[in-house]
Amino acid sequence: MKRAQILTALALLAFAALPPASAEQVPLQDKPFAEHRIVLQLSDGDARKQALVLSVANNLLKAYDPDKIAIEVVTFGPGIDLLLSGSERRKQVESLIAQGVRFDICLNTVDTIERETGKRPEFIPAATPVQVGVGQILFLAENGYTLVRP
Repeated sequence: MKRAQILTALALLAFAALPPASAEQVPLQDKPFAEHRIVLQLSDGDARKQALVLSVANNLLKAYDPDKIAIEVVTFGPGIDLLLSGSERRKQVESLIAQGVRFDICLNTVDTIERETGKRPEFIPAATPVQVGVGQILFLAENGYTLVRP
């Protein structure tokens, strides 16, 4: 066996010995009086879609008492652009966060960008890192959140 084949075989054995990965979610929002729970998916880097997601969150806060609604925006893929430090919409995002909206950023996407570019993208500190964006959406849906993809 060649050295490269041995190393590959050892790597496969080590990988097989690892316990199965599970998507770790962040805890649900602490909104005991929330009567409505909504998760907004943002997986698109398009500026119009980003504006639409922010508008939907804003309109929901106006339509319902902020204590009566839990809103979580989950970003993954190109959608994380909204939460990068240099985002044009950073002030809007931070304003919504101050009103109780949670913005999740997918760390798998962040890791992929780092691997491809050699540089880890910086994101808004108030964003909530989740390992798997789609896993977080699934977790929220299983816990009574309604998924909306504007």
